[in-house]
Amino acid sequence: MANVTDLQTKYSKLAQEYSKLRAQNQVLKKAVVDEQTSTASLKDQLKQRDQSLRKQEQEMDSLSFRNQQLAKRVELLQEELAACEIRNKKGKGKGDSPSQHGLQTQSVFNEDLQKKIEENERLHIQFYEADEQHRKKEAELKTRLEQLERDAEEHQAVIDGLTTKYTETIERLQGDKARLEVKTQTLEREAKECRLRTEECQQQLRRCQSELNKQVKQSSSVIQEKVPFNDTKFSDYNSLNVPSHNRRHQLKARDVTSQALSFIQDLVAALLNFHTYTEQRVHIYPLDSSIEPISPLNQKFSQYLHENAAYVRPLEDSFLQLYQSITEDTVTVLETVVTLRHFAETFSSYTHFLQKILPYQLKSLEEECEAPLCTDALTAKNRDLQSDMKKVTTVFEKLQNYISLLALPSVRPDAVPQSSTSAVFTQLAASLHSLHDAVKEMSKHYNQKASIEQELPTVTQKLSTTTECLLGSLGSLTSVTGKIATFFSNNLDFFTSPGYSPRGCTVSLNPLQAESMLANKKKAAAYIHAIKTTRPQSVPYREALSNRRILTSSTESREGLTQQVQQSLEKITRLEQEKEHWLLEAQLGKVRLEKENQRIADLEAQLAAALGGSPSSQTAADSRLTQTHEEAETPQKAAGKETTLCTSLVGMLCTTPTNEHVGDEDTREQLIKSHYMARVGELTTQLQISDSKAVHFHSECRALAKRLTIAEKARETLSEEVKLANENITRLQDELTTTKRSYEDQLSMMSDHLCSMNETLSKQREEIDTLKLGSKANAKKNKSR
Repeated sequence: MANVTDLQTKYSKLAQEYSKLRAQNQVLKKAVVDEQTSTASLKDQLKQRDQSLRKQEQEMDSLSFRNQQLAKRVELLQEELAACEIRNKKGKGKGDSPSQHGLQTQSVFNEDLQKKIEENERLHIQFYEADEQHRKKEAELKTRLEQLERDAEEHQAVIDGLTTKYTETIERLQGDKARLEVKTQTLEREAKECRLRTEECQQQLRRCQSELNKQVKQSSSVIQEKVPFNDTKFSDYNSLNVPSHNRRHQLKARDVTSQALSFIQDLVAALLNFHTYTEQRVHIYPLDSSIEPISPLNQKFSQYLHENAAYVRPLEDSFLQLYQSITEDTVTVLETVVTLRHFAETFSSYTHFLQKILPYQLKSLEEECEAPLCTDALTAKNRDLQSDMKKVTTVFEKLQNYISLLALPSVRPDAVPQSSTSAVFTQLAASLHSLHDAVKEMSKHYNQKASIEQELPTVTQKLSTTTECLLGSLGSLTSVTGKIATFFSNNLDFFTSPGYSPRGCTVSLNPLQAESMLANKKKAAAYIHAIKTTRPQSVPYREALSNRRILTSSTESREGLTQQVQQSLEKITRLEQEKEHWLLEAQLGKVRLEKENQRIADLEAQLAAALGGSPSSQTAADSRLTQTHEEAETPQKAAGKETTLCTSLVGMLCTTPTNEHVGDEDTREQLIKSHYMARVGELTTQLQISDSKAVHFHSECRALAKRLTIAEKARETLSEEVKLANENITRLQDELTTTKRSYEDQLSMMSDHLCSMNETLSKQREEIDTLKLGSKANAKKNKSR
């Protein structure tokens, strides 16, 4: 089953990648089509430019021909002018009238020649400018055409690579699908065989249980009647006559938890697929995010759906911890299962996640209803889906409340009484059945909606594949919820059964008592195992009975022992306090000893200085000092002689009396005590201040870290918005250029059309005028006749 689930997850991942690649392929195809249209338009523009160039070349040829004609005419006029000048020179004597006439004709020719020359220069300038502009435009268009051809080749290469990749992935997915189908068939056959085997084993188990129950009844009646203490067997679990049905309860609890863990894993996988495919559908319908941006509501909805793994995955992890905490050596009841509280918290967080995304789901369905191609039947199905989603969310809230109630005894044992837990379990089973019904209704309405959407003309292949994946996840979610509901109903008797109880007693034990009983049981099993290894023989029966009587009598003195323990604890605390006091006194004694040694050294120095003048006094002082050292070494004589020595030395060297010196020592001790106490108080205040500062700095650092994460998220969202804005700007610029081109083409076509219409109108008017003149001439001829 694990391999099948892995293959299914791989197949779903491959299907997701395939859908993403198909979306990218469509985008690239659209880009290639746009580039092809732009290249076609550029080719049309190039053709138009070539036509205009040919027209300008023809005009250039005509202008050059006209220029040549004018040049020839100018030469002829110059020759005529020269001939006229010669004639004028010859005919000066004949009169002034011919000369005046020649001058007038020459001035007219000169003016005409000047005008022609100016016109020729102007035409040359216009032709040169038009030629330069044409060359520049031609070069620009050629470079742009080359760039577009290169882009088209690159896009075509990318498309070819993607098509090959798609074909490979499709073939691989088809092969995986075939292998999975074969494997599912083999697994179904194995499941059928296992069912038959389980039925046979259950029948054998029933027969064995009936036989064993008979034997247990017979042996229990014999033991209760004739054996007060049983030491015939030394097993690890029944060595102290501890009931074995508690161990069966533990094994049953672990088996049930393992089955529930497999169901929870299937549920987590189904929920992850459902939320992921819902996110993909939001990006595709009603607006495709690859073509145009989706609404802000759907953007926020997809952002929340993208975080579903952070709420769904902890369900599996927390239930896995719950399963690992249940072993054969533990007591599994609601009061001892502490990890159930963690599962309840993760389930509560997922329920809050469903409550958070519910309004966005409803608004997204309303936005689908507002689409232009949404029919009445599709709107009705969307309304049904809204009500189904509300039902699913309310059922999850009920499940959260019941699971929180079941997890409450692990925190407060007296919070939920034993009589109420059975009612909570029955309500939880009913809520699971209602969840299965709600998910089943939602799957049915989604199937109907998908069949209606397939009839729409705007449905793309990407939307249909995403809808199929979504329907598959809903089908798996429906089957998982049904399995969980039936599993819980079948094991409801086990869940509502009483807790641990000793043999022959109808009252269940407290969980703490059960834990202590299990600990004693382990200790007894270890002890008896050690006895078995060291001593092969067991304890005699009479000795065991006497030990039992001793144990029962020793329980009476338990209160006395508890009092003795309390008294010993109080004595220990008092001795600890005295220890601390004498440690402080020892430190003060060390300080006093150092001061006394210092004072003695000072006295010896003063004595040496005072007696340094005479050698006899020096020797006397040395003898006294040696005597004092010897007296100090003998503790029997130290009491009397030391006092005499001190009094003599003080009488000789010290000016202050002994009472004042003792008072100074007391004041010094008081000052030292007060100084150290003040120092300790300052250090404690500094420590408290530093602790408070550390806590404050820690809270500030956490707040700054949160702000940093929020700022990072805001920066990412803003960068995405900037990217979308840039894409919109480029798209709008492309649209603007295309509209400008289309308008310019339309204007040029309209201007050409107007020119042709003006020419036809002028021709028609000329024809009308000629016809009118012809008709008038014919009328005059008829009248004259």
